[in-house]
Amino acid sequence: MINYIYSRVLKKLRGVAIKSSRIHKTSKIESGSTVINSTFDRHSFCGYDCLFNNCDVGAFTSIANNVRVGGSYHPMEYVSTSPVFLSHRDSVKAKLARHDFRVSIRTLIGCDVWIGDGVLVKSGVTIGHGAVVGMGTVVTKDVPPYSVYCGNPGKVVKMRFNDDIIQRMLSSEWWKLSDSRLKSLGNKIISPKEFLNELESK
Repeated sequence: MINYIYSRVLKKLRGVAIKSSRIHKTSKIESGSTVINSTFDRHSFCGYDCLFNNCDVGAFTSIANNVRVGGSYHPMEYVSTSPVFLSHRDSVKAKLARHDFRVSIRTLIGCDVWIGDGVLVKSGVTIGHGAVVGMGTVVTKDVPPYSVYCGNPGKVVKMRFNDDIIQRMLSSEWWKLSDSRLKSLGNKIISPKEFLNELESK
């Protein structure tokens, strides 16, 4: 038990690296994670040892440990892809030329998304609202809203709901409701139809 507690304390003590980013006060970034030029909307979190680069994360989104989103681009159209020929600072110190090459492609993760452990997400893709991305998935293309997306390469394996429910969910944009309104609807969360019927009746 003591070893477990000691290990947990050490894990927490690593802290987080957050730069040029906005994290909502109700959201959480766990230790060992790096967040650069990214945003997290309300009630969202990422687990331990994640990396987010040029990414916008919606509200109510749950992201497990060891998830990598976005990353650097290298100039494949040049003679060399090495940063020693580029103007910006990088892992290697040498500079044999200083060409300006700064590509900043944003990755979009919607609201109420669930991303499993060890997922890799390519820069520039969009993961739609309500999607579930399975553990270890490699995401190289856009993920449709409310789909369950798994594999390497990732693909849609099923949809969470039927088309009617999905369209009503997307139209409702329930994640924009106030916390107090959502609390009043909390007993309906386990039934999408009842939740939507209640929401649409107002």
